[in-house]
Amino acid sequence: MTEQGRSFTINLNPQPEGGFTVLVPALPEVVTEGETREEALANAREAIEAMLAVYREEGWPIPADVPTEVEHLTVAA
Repeated sequence: MTEQGRSFTINLNPQPEGGFTVLVPALPEVVTEGETREEALANAREAIEAMLAVYREEGWPIPADVPTEVEHLTVAA
């Protein structure tokens, strides 16, 4: 991790009942949520920082970002 920080792509998924679930493709251990977009992003930052601390403590290499692509498929329902 550089002193400037490291960027990670996140998937911010709105939930039908409200709020958001956040997934981090490069860090599959990180799954968090929030009632608002801002809360979800803050929780994601905290969870990523905590997971990176575990990686450093264990001597594991910090994974590179995994950018995601979004596609839409139509299937018979």
